[in-house]
Amino acid sequence: MRILVTRPLEDGREIARLLAERGHQPLLSPLLEPRFRGDLLPEEVLDGAQAVLATSANGIRALVRSTARRDLSIFAVGPQTADEARAAGFSDVRSADGDAKALAEATRHWAPPHAPLLHVCSEDAPGTLSHLLSQSGFTVRRCALYTIEPAKQLTSEASAALQNRALDAVMFFSPRTARIFGQLTEGLPTDGLTALCISQASADALAPLAFAQIRIAARPNQDAMLALIE
Repeated sequence: MRILVTRPLEDGREIARLLAERGHQPLLSPLLEPRFRGDLLPEEVLDGAQAVLATSANGIRALVRSTARRDLSIFAVGPQTADEARAAGFSDVRSADGDAKALAEATRHWAPPHAPLLHVCSEDAPGTLSHLLSQSGFTVRRCALYTIEPAKQLTSEASAALQNRALDAVMFFSPRTARIFGQLTEGLPTDGLTALCISQASADALAPLAFAQIRIAARPNQDAMLALIE
C-alpha cells in the first residue's frame, strides 16, 4: 500500500521504516511538530514527585532535555512512550498500554494514595489525566515543556500524490492531526483513501471529509495502527 504518514517527523520516520519493512510505500508529510523548550527542571520539583507521568514519547524527549537524572519512575501511557523512556536511560518504566484514562487507572495501582505526581506534557495537552487523578486524591503538577506547532501546508510530494490519487491510505494518530488534514486538503480528493485512525475521536474529527473506508485501531498505540494494514 502507498500510505501517507502525518506524524511529527521523528515518529514519522520510525513508522515509515516499519511500513517499508512490511512492503508498503510510506510518504511523510508531518502535520504537527514539537518545539522543545529545554528549560531545566528544579531538583525540588523532581524530588517531590513519586513518579513522572508521560502521555507521549515527546514528553520523554522533553524530559531528557530538562534534566540529566534517570533515576525517576516513569508511568507511560503506552508501549512507544515506554520504549522511548527506556532508550533514554530510565530503568523504572511502566506502561499502561492505553490512553489517558488507562494511565490514570494504572497509576491508582502503581502509586500510593495521595502521592504527588509530575505530568510532563505540551502546553495545550488535555487536562483529562490530571482531572481523573485529582479526583482520586493525587496531587498532579502539570509541567509544560514543549509546544506542538501545526503545519501550514502539506509537503509538495503529498499534495501531488493526493491530487493524482497516487495514495491508498493515510494514518491519523490524533484528532488534531485529522482536523489539520481536513483544513490542508480542501479541494483535494480523499474519497479513494482508507483512513487509518488511532481512535474513534480521530475518526470523528475527519468529518466532513469522504473516505473509501475508515479503520480504527483496536488499541491506541502504534502496533495496533500497523495491525490495521496487515
